[in-house]
Amino acid sequence: MIKIPKPFRHAGIMPNYECSSACRHCLYACSPTYEKGKYMDEDTMEEVMALLVEGGCRSVHIGGGEPFLNTDGLKLLLKTAGKHRIVVDYVETNSSWVASSANVLNTLVDILKAGADTFCISIDPFHAEFVPYLKPLHLAKTCEELGIGYFFWHERFISMLKDAEPNIPNDRQTLEKIIGKDYVYDIAKSYGIRMGGRAIGIELEYSLKFPVEELLKNAEDRRCDGLISTNHFHVDMYNRFIPPNCTGYVIPMKEVVNGIPEGKYRAFEASFYGGCFALYRLGLENGFVPNPKGYATRCALCFFIRKFLSETGNFPELEPEYYRQALSLPESYDA
Repeated sequence: MIKIPKPFRHAGIMPNYECSSACRHCLYACSPTYEKGKYMDEDTMEEVMALLVEGGCRSVHIGGGEPFLNTDGLKLLLKTAGKHRIVVDYVETNSSWVASSANVLNTLVDILKAGADTFCISIDPFHAEFVPYLKPLHLAKTCEELGIGYFFWHERFISMLKDAEPNIPNDRQTLEKIIGKDYVYDIAKSYGIRMGGRAIGIELEYSLKFPVEELLKNAEDRRCDGLISTNHFHVDMYNRFIPPNCTGYVIPMKEVVNGIPEGKYRAFEASFYGGCFALYRLGLENGFVPNPKGYATRCALCFFIRKFLSETGNFPELEPEYYRQALSLPESYDA
């Protein structure tokens, strides 16, 4: 049995995978078509909060997806957290829902009453491809007027977007002219994100590729301890644990709290005990054929092994739709 260390430190609650954006850097591959129209239900909210308390977690944030796509569901989630005495540090939003001033004001007042007092407002060139950047600025201004806490993720990008069209989304070609030809790579690098989820496309476009043998050299004893980290893990709309360092694995929260059974999640187990080296051997045993062009990193190799294994239907910890959405890229890349 794999034991997850307690107490759990901080969780992100993902009440949906649906998002009004499909950002290039999204580690969770959220999009307008991913579980469209679905949101965490009330029973699942209760189960999630009870399990978090059992694991010793008292601090969460709410993200997604875009949590404001269902404001009634968001309010219920906030009230459920409060009922279990779990502090909601902040609610993330891309501000796509922002319309008239009255709309913003009324929505924020309702959410404030439900238990949220701080918002993490996304603003960067990746979001600007889908959300007019004036919307997050308008949301921030309304928060100031109401005395509600907020912070931008990241504020440094505001000046970078000053020459973009403020009232409409800006496509890549437009942003390249304004920010620079390699802004996609530069922004991803400055974010410090892992190249997982849809961000795999950034790595595919910009990075050199290396043979599998070179990537796995001296990697036999490199286990992935980050798979059981609870410093900033996520719980999705189906009450499943997503490790902070390796999106694409999902384990039922009940098993994470009580102990993950040995032998049930073979891909997860291979990665945890033996890293990419062990996962690669598992992939070969199940028919995986590596790309002769190679891969940029061990993490990229790991991603494509897991994608292949997810399609076999024999690995319940690997959700096929996540890998499909992750490779639904804004442009075509040679994987």
